[in-house]
Amino acid sequence: MTTDETQRDTLPLGALLALAMTGFICIVTETLPAGLLPQIGSGLGISPSLAGQMVTVYALGSLLAAIPLTIATQSWRRRTVLLLTIAGFLLFNSITAWSSHYVLTLVARFFAGVSAGLAWSLIAGYARRMVVPQLQGRALAVAMIGTPIALSLGVPLGTWLGGFMGWRMAFALMSVLTLVLIGWVLVKVPDYPGQSSTQRLALHEVFFTPGVRPVLGVVFTWMLAHNILYTYIAPFVAKAGLANDVDLVLLAFGIAALAGIWVTGRLVDRHLRTAVLFSLASFAAVAVFLGLFMTSATAIYLGVAIWGLTFGGAATLLQTALADSAGRGADVALSMNVVVWNSAIAGGGLLGGFLLGHWGVGWFPWVLLAVVLISLGIASRARVHGFTKGGRISGEVVIGH
Repeated sequence: MTTDETQRDTLPLGALLALAMTGFICIVTETLPAGLLPQIGSGLGISPSLAGQMVTVYALGSLLAAIPLTIATQSWRRRTVLLLTIAGFLLFNSITAWSSHYVLTLVARFFAGVSAGLAWSLIAGYARRMVVPQLQGRALAVAMIGTPIALSLGVPLGTWLGGFMGWRMAFALMSVLTLVLIGWVLVKVPDYPGQSSTQRLALHEVFFTPGVRPVLGVVFTWMLAHNILYTYIAPFVAKAGLANDVDLVLLAFGIAALAGIWVTGRLVDRHLRTAVLFSLASFAAVAVFLGLFMTSATAIYLGVAIWGLTFGGAATLLQTALADSAGRGADVALSMNVVVWNSAIAGGGLLGGFLLGHWGVGWFPWVLLAVVLISLGIASRARVHGFTKGGRISGEVVIGH
């Protein structure tokens, strides 16, 4: 059955939510150790700082694997690739749950990251193939909803369960969820053929496709600015007397981000450029607001909520723009997105750490303002390719006219 024959003019919610669950598992698997470092360190007989490397090697696996694995599996049937990534989470989370050796645990975490890198490069393209072009942005918004849920609810819940049942049981629970997801995918997610050799584009061809580089530039700068503040939110909000309420601040961010995904789903197919420019301009305004009123708890909650609202749809907007620009090279372009996105996360951590250690949190809003303005400038200039004026362009179909 061809892709066109299986495209639908309504949203296949069961299939899209299975993709969302895949993203949820990616995020929770990545971040779960961060909330359980003392317990993991005690269980493995290592220091908390060494336990923290479980997060580092996971990110490294995603960075190194995303592009080569995506290219290597381009010709494979899509559901086969999706199931392999989920099976990877099942295997490597299970090893993490039962391992009593630090090196084996790190190896398992690295390959769990490899699974995540391939999953992230697959989810967006998969969601778009399920529906007609006019619904691709909305479908992607549904498929990405697992990310803010994981960040706002899944991680705190996993941390609580780990403290309540033990960190090993928390990883075992992730394995149980992947078993459920495998059955869900087999029942609800349609299969599609991979690309033939005549359809595939080389890596350099995709990278130099008009529009791809500006979108990746916005991905890096937007995520860099976001992660400067998000990574060090605890010391930042401490200035407003919220050192013991970081979980509530992040909950406010997560709930607002969920609302942002819903709004984005309504706008992305007809007003993608406007939504990107408005989101970046709003983030810049939030940076100024937080910079001026960082000692006010009320201002912190208000600023974080607006930040979450404008950030919630970022993945949907950027991956839609990238896939539209790349055309037949969408899967490869989306694997580049995984690398750029994770590089920005690492860069935000490094730059934020430097600022915190040398100049203090008071500089955070002004530095991220400068980075956001660069991002806004790139997006503004990419009006012909990347973030086009008018309706979205998907293949030969112009959407929104």
